[in-house]
Amino acid sequence: MLEKTVLIVGGGPAGASCAWKLQNAGMDVLVLDKAAFPRRKLCAGWITPQVFQLLGTSPQDYPHGLLRFRRLICYFRGLRVPVKTRQYSIRRYEFDRWLLERAGAPVEQHAVKHIRRENQHYIVDERYRARYLVGAGGTHCPVYRQLFGRVCPRPGDRRISTVEEEFCWDYKDGNCYLWFFDEGLPGYAWYVPKAGGYVNIGIGGKDAAIKKQGRTIRQYWRHFTGRLQSAGLLPAREFAAQGHVYYTRGRKPLLSRENAFIAGDAAGLATADMGEGIGPAIQSGFRAAEAILHQSPCTMPAAAKYSWPSIVLSGLGDLRRNEAEAPWTV
Repeated sequence: MLEKTVLIVGGGPAGASCAWKLQNAGMDVLVLDKAAFPRRKLCAGWITPQVFQLLGTSPQDYPHGLLRFRRLICYFRGLRVPVKTRQYSIRRYEFDRWLLERAGAPVEQHAVKHIRRENQHYIVDERYRARYLVGAGGTHCPVYRQLFGRVCPRPGDRRISTVEEEFCWDYKDGNCYLWFFDEGLPGYAWYVPKAGGYVNIGIGGKDAAIKKQGRTIRQYWRHFTGRLQSAGLLPAREFAAQGHVYYTRGRKPLLSRENAFIAGDAAGLATADMGEGIGPAIQSGFRAAEAILHQSPCTMPAAAKYSWPSIVLSGLGDLRRNEAEAPWTV
C-alpha cells in the first residue's frame, strides 16, 4: 500500500492549487485523477484578475492562449448594459494542465471507488493510505459523497443545470456576451470567445425553477442557439452540447471533517451571482492546504460568494497600470 501524508482526489484547479502550496511547503503529496491530463473540459473559462493574483503570477506569464476583455456586454431581462471591466478567458484543456504541472506534485490516474478511515488515516481502495485527504473531484467527488454527503447535503435550490459547447470557429465578434433572466430562463447564458479561434456558449439555470416551469434546460438551449445563429454570433451547424450540474455557494459551507477536506465544486462553491467556479476553486484549494499546514480551521472569505464586486472594481482602475497592451486584447 502506497503511503502519503496528503492524498488529493482530483487534479483540476482546486486540487492542483492545494498540491502546489503543500508541495512548496515540503509535504509528501499525491494527486489522483480518473482522467489523464491534458483532458477536454467544458467550461466558459472565465478568469478574473484576482485568479492571477492568487496564483502569484500575471497574465503575461501565462504560457497558453489568453483573451482579455475590456468590457462585458450584459443583458438584464433584455436591457443591454455594457460593463467596463478587466476579465480573461482561457481553455480549460490548457489551463488545467498548466496548473497541475506547475504544482510539481506526483500524479496517478486512478478512479477512486471506496474510502475508509483507520487509525487517524484514510485508506483509498486498499491501495493508498494518507493522514490527510482532500476531495477536489468536482460535483460528484467521491470524497464528498462518502464523507460529507450525509452530514452536509447540498440544498436543491442551489443546484444549477447547464448545457454548453466549445468549438473552433473563425468568429467575427470578439465581445463577451452575458444574458441574465432572459426569455424566462431562471439563470444566465453566455457567449465567450477564446484565443486560438475557439468559442464557448452555454446556459445555466436553477434546476428546481426550470422544472417548476414545466420546461427542460435543453429546450432553453435550442432556443438560445437559434437566437445566436439569427444574430450572426454562431455558424449554422449541428451542436453536440453536453450537460452537467454544479452547486452555488451557501452561507457557511462545510469544508472539513476531521482530517478530510473538500474544495471547489466538490464543496459547492460557485459564486451565487455568476456561477464562477475557477476562482473559488483555486482559493478553496489554497485554504485547504493552509488548514493542513497550520492545523487551523478551513473557511472561505465571505467576499468570495459573489463575482460582481470584483468585476466592477476591475473596471474602475487598471490593476496593472503599467501593463503593456497585449495583441490578444479585444
